[in-house]
Amino acid sequence: MCGLTGFWQWRGATREALQGQVQAMSARLTHRGPDDGGLWCDEVAGIALAQRRLAILDLSAAGHQPMHSACGRYVLVFNGEIYNHLELRARLDSEGGAPKWRGHSDTETLVACFVAWGVEHTLQASVGMFAFALWDRQQRALTLARDRLGEKPLYYGWQGDSLLFGSELKALRAHAEFRAEIDRDALALLLRHNCIPAPYAIHRGVTKLRPGHLLRIPADAPQDAQPRPYWRYNDAVGAGLDHPLDGTDEEAIDALETQLGASVGAQMLADVPLGAFLSGGIDSSTVVALMQARSRRPIKTFTMGFGENDYDEAAHAKAVATHLGTEHTELYVRPEDALALIPRLPSIFCEPFGDSSQIPTFLISQLTRREVTVALSGDGGDELFGGYNRYLGARTAWEQMQRLPSFVRHAGAGALRAMSPATWDKWFERAKPLLPKRWHLATPGDKAQKLADVLAQSSGHDFFLNLASQWKDPGSIVIGAREPSTLLTDSSAWPRTGNLADWMMAMDAQSYLPDDILVKVDRAAMANSLETRVPMLDHRVVELAWRVPLHRKIRDGEGKWLLRQVLYRHVPRTLVERPKMGFAIPLDSWLRGPLRDWAEALLDEGRLRREGYFYPKPIRQKWDEHLSGRRNWQYPLWTVLMFQAWLEESWRVSP
Repeated sequence: MCGLTGFWQWRGATREALQGQVQAMSARLTHRGPDDGGLWCDEVAGIALAQRRLAILDLSAAGHQPMHSACGRYVLVFNGEIYNHLELRARLDSEGGAPKWRGHSDTETLVACFVAWGVEHTLQASVGMFAFALWDRQQRALTLARDRLGEKPLYYGWQGDSLLFGSELKALRAHAEFRAEIDRDALALLLRHNCIPAPYAIHRGVTKLRPGHLLRIPADAPQDAQPRPYWRYNDAVGAGLDHPLDGTDEEAIDALETQLGASVGAQMLADVPLGAFLSGGIDSSTVVALMQARSRRPIKTFTMGFGENDYDEAAHAKAVATHLGTEHTELYVRPEDALALIPRLPSIFCEPFGDSSQIPTFLISQLTRREVTVALSGDGGDELFGGYNRYLGARTAWEQMQRLPSFVRHAGAGALRAMSPATWDKWFERAKPLLPKRWHLATPGDKAQKLADVLAQSSGHDFFLNLASQWKDPGSIVIGAREPSTLLTDSSAWPRTGNLADWMMAMDAQSYLPDDILVKVDRAAMANSLETRVPMLDHRVVELAWRVPLHRKIRDGEGKWLLRQVLYRHVPRTLVERPKMGFAIPLDSWLRGPLRDWAEALLDEGRLRREGYFYPKPIRQKWDEHLSGRRNWQYPLWTVLMFQAWLEESWRVSP
């Protein structure tokens, strides 16, 4: 796990100038790699590469980057891990294509594979999470690539006569030619999604490389180069649905445990201390159970609690840890600890990011880094195995709504909106003993409001987009914006599925997962110099998951059925059976309490007018409604607040 950056400059420059510039860019990424740093320049070609290293495999100087191939043709800067690199080495040895190995890092394996097999063949043979920049000295071409599921980030873009690239936007901003013009269209996407989905970025002229893509840029036509996929998620969806798993339920459970267990085992390889996040939910508990089954020593596990019953899962995690026999650490965070972090968020995320679970994610990463350098997480289980409530209750509600006349749906929406979320919460709490278990929701009031918003939608696709949107019409909030097309609105990019639940899972796995969840985990963990690994996003687990029929994912009104059966082989179901909880903080009450003055200053009507990015009226209306308790607008307001805080930070820090 590291950070990389560099640039390719078409104007002539001295070696000293190239080195000074790339060093300044690299310095912005020291948190991603505090153990070592290196740079390489070729003043004739105008190329400069730099890397910050967090040493995980081969802690010696043999793992130093930028790394040259043994033949001298390639120079590589690499961020991530290749989990099957020892298998790739053995294959090179057996084919007679291996160099004389200098060490045992996966970076050395990767660059040797490029020499023997070429870039695309190597990417298809590799299992891992990564982003890299590869300079071909022979053909004078630069290749950028990103892993299949998008665990590792990579920004790039033309600024003046230079192509800039890096693991984080802050590295590009350090280049002298960078022009920090805000892309208002991307800002509209931020308001809708809480994040800015790839390929867009907050600055004009900057792009995020999509997951599963590579970009080869030749010297003779650099600006004509276009990214292309080497692996497509939709292909995995189609192949899986066309070739479902046959056999009994027990055989399907065996298949998943075998494949997921192999992924967990491969991701436990490290030359530094290793542990895992443990919330006590299905996903993280399954990963930890499979880790402990493969370890002769207690696995280190980490949980964070807030001490507020509606948000606290620490007791559940402790029960799972005790049963599995892990070495467990808990941190109970005081509100003031979380509040003290908020001013740092713009610099941590470097691009405005509106998912408030960024706060607990950073704090649990900070706790974990005190003990280990690598942590495995359970991310991906919901998108692969049908865990989100929208795949269950929302899908059922949508199917039932289609049987009703439109005037009835509109009347139902009005009735749902007639009560505030707080009133709905109180009503559900009183009615809970009378309701079926599947209706024991963690935040029924908010879900009632979301249901009201989608009652009148005309299609399942519009229904899902509405569920995925914080601001329903961001183009009317951002001045001068025209919301661009994304995966969720471009039907030509949709996978072929036979039902709404499968389609929603495939959409989330290609949008919400890489653009929100994985961004959040990467930035929060790397700000603490912690490597995170996600076993469920091994592409072989993903491909197997899509062979699992829907009735083995969602059964009897419960999601992740097959994944639960794997877990129940290791942990009694009574320890993990409870309503799904998000990794959340009590943001709604904080905005009315300790954060009120901070938020009021950022949302001041005069300030919004002077800055000129937002129409103040709809924002002030939501803020007033939130303060009064009539509605809970914590999430759309938080997204605006995070942009405002980021903008303020940007003014303070020059590019």
